[in-house]
Amino acid sequence: MKKSKYRKGLATLLKKPFFTTADAKKYGVPVQTLAYLMVKGKLERIQRGIYRVLQYEPVVDFQWENLALIAASIPKGVICLVSALCYYELSDQIMREVWIAIPHESKAPKRLRTRIVRMRNLSLGRVRINLGEFKVQIFNRERSVVDAFRFLGIEIALKALQSYLRSKDHKPQIGKLAEYAKRLRVDLTPYILSYTT
Repeated sequence: MKKSKYRKGLATLLKKPFFTTADAKKYGVPVQTLAYLMVKGKLERIQRGIYRVLQYEPVVDFQWENLALIAASIPKGVICLVSALCYYELSDQIMREVWIAIPHESKAPKRLRTRIVRMRNLSLGRVRINLGEFKVQIFNRERSVVDAFRFLGIEIALKALQSYLRSKDHKPQIGKLAEYAKRLRVDLTPYILSYTT
């Protein structure tokens, strides 16, 4: 009898990609049930108080499925660095882990195959995109190129800059790139000149 009280709420939760213990409480689903579903392989605890529904089939291109799920599960996070460069096709790197920037003062969430990077200025160049059914935040092309020089190796950064400047799909905005570089204290001038003259 007790089980039927929360069966409807549980069915609603299991239709989501992930949910919190607060969501479960709202639907009257006890914590013991969540523990039971983890043992049965229906749920995965991705962080304290956050659960991922393992049978959930997201509506997103397979290529971006993991990126979308992880980015959507970190509300203050912004897709950055290697993940952003791969999304914009500015790198030939293989995205072995998802790179997410979080506010510098935030506690780093734990996710499998995820690299968390603390950054101070998350608003510069941040845009919202749709990855299938998920709305996520990502740094734009210009910010991603500048950040490559700040956080990644010079070879990856130069490849990203070269791909950005030679893109046929998106006209490079050199003024915006230079402005971001100045605000983030990166001297891109010699590199930009070497590729554009």
